[in-house]
Amino acid sequence: MKAICWMGRDKVEVQEVPEPRILNARDAVVRVTSTAICGSDLHLYDGYIPTMKKGDVLGHEFMGEVVEVGPGVSNLRVGDRVVVPFPIACGGCLSCQSGMYSVCENSNPNAGLAEKLMGHAPAGIFGYSHMLGGYPGGQAQYARVPFADVGPIKIENGLPDEKVLFLSDILPTGWMGAEMCDIKPGDVIAIWGAGPVGQFAAVSAFLLGAERVVVIDRFPYRLEIAARTGADTLNYEETDVLDALRDMTAGRGPDACIDAVGMEAHYPVPAMHAYDRAKQATRMETDRPYVLREAIMACRNGGIVSVIGVYGGFVDKFPVGSFMNRSLTMRTGQCHVQRYLKPLLERIRAGDIDPAFVISHRVRLEDAPHAYEMFKHKENECNKVVLQPW
Repeated sequence: MKAICWMGRDKVEVQEVPEPRILNARDAVVRVTSTAICGSDLHLYDGYIPTMKKGDVLGHEFMGEVVEVGPGVSNLRVGDRVVVPFPIACGGCLSCQSGMYSVCENSNPNAGLAEKLMGHAPAGIFGYSHMLGGYPGGQAQYARVPFADVGPIKIENGLPDEKVLFLSDILPTGWMGAEMCDIKPGDVIAIWGAGPVGQFAAVSAFLLGAERVVVIDRFPYRLEIAARTGADTLNYEETDVLDALRDMTAGRGPDACIDAVGMEAHYPVPAMHAYDRAKQATRMETDRPYVLREAIMACRNGGIVSVIGVYGGFVDKFPVGSFMNRSLTMRTGQCHVQRYLKPLLERIRAGDIDPAFVISHRVRLEDAPHAYEMFKHKENECNKVVLQPW
């Protein structure tokens, strides 16, 4: 079968790889009908996530048709159409029973690698390094889905792929980012990052009752998409974000701040951006935390900082004094996607949200190498790429 393989920093290739097969009783094999390139895939592409190996199959946002099921899977049948969550979860451990599927205790066979960096291991993730399980991803024509009796959700009402594909990751991630803000009527929510996750976080914040949402980015076309959700927008290359947010909130600051950027944040002051880039390049820090710093500084006293942008390791100059002395709360995590599948599918069915609005490009799987470059460099107003494997 054809698959997108990681071949080193800034290089992916379409290769012929063996088709997956059932390895465990709770496995299923899915014929992928739609998959996508996620912003967090760029962290792999840029070489910032350790334990990648040449030839690894990428992709954690995918859906398709079940073509084979193991004897331990009783809730799926061949022919079922499913969306597959990006975290792999067993459904039975303490974390899964608590609804914290992205920290499943049983789905990461390489937990020891993750423990060396993180202390404890999170769940396995499709196509996202050997530290997170080494599972082949879904940017391919077929994918093996472990614990298929727990993860995938059946799509039974004829909704097209583009309306439900993003249940695999970015729609629940944006929703969880807003949910962690404990939004109350009248709240002002600031979101750093106007990519698809930030756009979904804005929609989610309004649906959860926010009065005002402010989205911060530097790309006009992404800010235009965010504005269509009803959000106010700030271009951080044209305005001082902290001053602007104080003005918008009568000096108090936003009630909650969402970091939807993560480890490769850009800084508007060249010297400071170069500082973090240099420290990251020399591995004196693994992540560029400018957005995280600014979100903490911007948030009102006693407010919430919600972090859904991906971080991989360690950061420099974390403003712990501001965080501690101003009674802030931080909430974060890879999204517990399985928790949100049914309620968000119902919102899609009800017309509360049409996730397809984030899609800017639809390309064949064979064109993925060009699509990765286009997405990385924000060429042709690239917002979200959907790949067609067939």
